[in-house]
Amino acid sequence: MLLKHSSGSARTWLLLVLGFAGIAGVTVLLLALLTNIFERRQEARQPFLRVVEVTEETMDPRPWGQNWPHQYDSYLKTGLPTSTKYGGRGPGASDAGPAEQKLDRDPWLKRIFAGYAFALDYRDRRGHAFALFDQEQTKRVTERNQPGACLHCHASNLALYRHAGKGDVTKGFEVISGMPYPDARNMKNESGQPLIQHPVSCVDCHDPKTMGVRVTRPGFVAGIKALKARQGVADYDPNRDASRQEMRSFVCGQCHVEYYFKGPGKVVTYPWANGLRVEEIEAYYDAEGFSDWVHAETGNKVLKAQHPEFEVWSQGVHARAGVACADCHMPYQRVGALKVSDHWVRSPLLNVNRACQTCHAVPEAELQGRVLTIQDRHQALLQRAAKATTDMLDAIVAAKKAGVPEAELQAAAALHRKAQWRLDFVAAENSMGFHAPQEMARILGETIDFARQGQLEATRAARRR
Repeated sequence: MLLKHSSGSARTWLLLVLGFAGIAGVTVLLLALLTNIFERRQEARQPFLRVVEVTEETMDPRPWGQNWPHQYDSYLKTGLPTSTKYGGRGPGASDAGPAEQKLDRDPWLKRIFAGYAFALDYRDRRGHAFALFDQEQTKRVTERNQPGACLHCHASNLALYRHAGKGDVTKGFEVISGMPYPDARNMKNESGQPLIQHPVSCVDCHDPKTMGVRVTRPGFVAGIKALKARQGVADYDPNRDASRQEMRSFVCGQCHVEYYFKGPGKVVTYPWANGLRVEEIEAYYDAEGFSDWVHAETGNKVLKAQHPEFEVWSQGVHARAGVACADCHMPYQRVGALKVSDHWVRSPLLNVNRACQTCHAVPEAELQGRVLTIQDRHQALLQRAAKATTDMLDAIVAAKKAGVPEAELQAAAALHRKAQWRLDFVAAENSMGFHAPQEMARILGETIDFARQGQLEATRAARRR
C-alpha cells in the first residue's frame, strides 16, 4: 500500500511539473509573440531612420540607401541582366558589355532608319543602372553630334539644371538642352566636381524631405500641362494636382514617352497638345512642320518615335482600371512589418506572383501564357507591317531610279511618312503589344494599309514613265 501511495504521489508531482513547464513554455511563446508584434508595430510607425541627411543636391543613390536600405538594395538589382522572350538583354550579352543589337535581329530597322543615327546602333533596353552608361557608349552619341537634351532622362540631372539655371531648374533645363552633349555631360560645379555622375536616381522621383513621389522632369511638366489644357483643365501641375496613384504612373511617364527636340534650342518637348494617340501626335508634328530627318533612300521627310510606353499604356485596359505603372513594374512587397515598393524595375513576367496575382486569381502559368499569346500575335503582325513598309521603300526607290520626278511621288511620300511613323511608334514601344493590344493592332493595321497604298502609288507612277 505504501509503495502504491508513493508511486501515485510521484506521478502527481510529475504531472504538476509538466503542467507548470507547459504553462511556462506557452507564456514564453506568448511573450515572444507580443514582443514581435510590438516590434513590428514600432517598425510600421517608423518606416525608416534617417542615418544621413539627403537633399536636393544628393544625386548619388548611396546616401539614400543608408536611410532606405530595402529600396536601395532592390534598386541595385537594375544592374542585373534579365530577359524575357521579347525583352531584356538577350542571349550573348556579357555583364560588362552592351545589350543585344536590334539591327542584327531585325534588319528592316536599318532600312526604315536609313540616313539616321538609329541605323548605326539600336540595342535592347537594360535596367536603370545602365541608363547613363549605355547612352555614353552608343554610336548614336559617339559618332554623331547630339545635344545636352539627351541628358533629360538618362541622368540624375537636377544639380546640373540648377547650376546652369542659377537656381532655376526649368531655365537650366532649357540652357542644357541646346548645349553640345559633351559640354553638358562634363559640366562641373564651383568645386570642380562633375555635376553628372549617376544614372536615374532616388532624387529624380522622391522629395528628399518627405519621400513623397514627385515629377522632376521639366519636359513632362510642360507636356502634361498641355495635355490637360486640351482636356479642359487649366494650369495643371502634376506635383500639386495629381492623385498619389496617378503619380505612380507619372514618375515613369517622365521618361518612358515620345518626345522631340524643339527648335534651335533643342528643348525636350512632349507632343501632347492634341492628345496621346498616334494620329494626334502625328497631327501635332504636321502642324509644327517637324521632321526628324530626310530618309536616305527615298528623300522623304520622316519621323522617329522614341519609346511611347506612357502613351500606349494610357490606351489600355490597365490604365482605364486605374492600375499604375508601379503596380506592375514596382509591386509592393513585405519586409517585416514594412510595405516596400520593389525598386527592381523589370518586366512583370519575371515577378508574376506579386506583379499580377495580386489582382488576378489565376495560376501563374496561365497568366504567362496569356501574355505570351498577346505578344506572339503582336510580333507576327509587327513583322508583316515591317514587310509592307520595306516593300513600299523598294517601290519608291525603284520609281526614283526610273526617273519619276518628286512632284509625281508626293502622294507616296506622304504615305511613307504615315506608315513609317506608325510602324516605329509600335516597334519603339517596349511592351511588345501588351500595354494596349487592341490599340497596337489598330496602329499596325493602319501601317500595312498606308504602306501598301504608298507601294501602289509609287508603282503606278513608275509605270506611267
